[in-house]
Amino acid sequence: MTVRAGIVITGTEVLTGIIGDRNGPWLSDRLRDLGVDLAHIVIVGDRREDMAAALGFMRDEGMSLIVTSGGLGPTADDLTAEVVGEFQGRAMVLDEPLEGRIAEILKPLAARFPHLDMEAIRLGNRKQAVIPEGATILEPVGTAPGLVVPPADSAGQGAPIVVVLPGPPRELQPMWQAALATQTMRAALDGAGEYRVRVLRLFGIPESEIAETLRVAEGQGVALERLEITTCLRRGEIEIVTRYEPDGEAVYEAFEATVRERHADTLFSDDGSTIDQQVAALLRGEVPLGVREPAVRPVVPGAGGRTVRTIATAESCTGGLLAARLTDPPGASAYVLGGIVVYANATKVSQAGVDAALIERHGAVSVQVAEALAEGACRRLGAEIGVGITGIAGPTGGSEEKPVGLVHLSIAGPGEGRLTRSLTLPGGRADVRERTTTVAMHLIRRALLAL
Repeated sequence: MTVRAGIVITGTEVLTGIIGDRNGPWLSDRLRDLGVDLAHIVIVGDRREDMAAALGFMRDEGMSLIVTSGGLGPTADDLTAEVVGEFQGRAMVLDEPLEGRIAEILKPLAARFPHLDMEAIRLGNRKQAVIPEGATILEPVGTAPGLVVPPADSAGQGAPIVVVLPGPPRELQPMWQAALATQTMRAALDGAGEYRVRVLRLFGIPESEIAETLRVAEGQGVALERLEITTCLRRGEIEIVTRYEPDGEAVYEAFEATVRERHADTLFSDDGSTIDQQVAALLRGEVPLGVREPAVRPVVPGAGGRTVRTIATAESCTGGLLAARLTDPPGASAYVLGGIVVYANATKVSQAGVDAALIERHGAVSVQVAEALAEGACRRLGAEIGVGITGIAGPTGGSEEKPVGLVHLSIAGPGEGRLTRSLTLPGGRADVRERTTTVAMHLIRRALLAL
């Protein structure tokens, strides 16, 4: 029997967008790894009736497991434990040993802040030790305990198990592991199945093409109803995420073959690797990740194959965002020598070595300046590969000749190698900058594969 689950994210600050939700996606991945069918994620504010309605909705939809996040603090608006207790038909009781453990956690505050009224703080945090009777306590990582709350007989038939977790991810994530170790959770997950998830990534193609590919696959007799296929456009790339049960492997392989046949020139990843991971691997001199293509031969660093390549950037309109992406993987300092942010023309001249006459002749936003920035990054930082970016991200500064969204990118490789592209991107400032860095990563990948 399939285990179906729902996630309830609580907090008015999340509902209103003041804080972005990181827990829902993280929990979704964990549940998928366990073979649990996640059906819903709901975000509600700090209102008792809305929390209760979300829990009731999950129950009515047949969820056997509900995971909540947030609302476990010491203030009056932290209502999750109380609402869950009522939902599960359990009275709220003070757990005195838990109260004592929370008090011990609070003691270091007295040393750091001697003027605090620790008794008032203790009384405030006492609320966190009031829990549904019969719940399993998950020891605090901060000051808030988590809870695994089974339904009481009075909760009614079909009532789910509720796992109550704190909102801060640094507290929630280790507490999730503790929840999995409880007897109640092990029993709840007893009927979980197995799901496989495969990800295909394509670049330089609209979503409408994938819609046509799905129609073609169906026309070829591929039983797409056996697959749960989701497509989305992210950072200018198309992601096709497919989930299926093990007995659907042959169906998936047939679907993937159709995608590969129709989009061989734009499919860059069939193993789940991202463009950032692929570029990092290539810069480290490792065997290329991505699509299994005969043109990319396996190589071994130091054995006549690839070697570590150093890279540096000189960026105008992206303001260092490409350098940030390149340096995100651990150990990036071995191949990323640095980045220069060069907005003002004078800075382009002084920091990246761009000829002032070149800027005067062609303008700061031009192919010629992008190429000069790439070469300047190599010279200034001593890198084998340089990336130059110049453009107009907006919201102002465009003209009929050079509109907002116009970007020029150039990759200067070892020797005389050079790869330059110009494009006009839609959207606001953030969209243009994000899409530009994605295009740059794909140009870097292409340049590295050609070395």
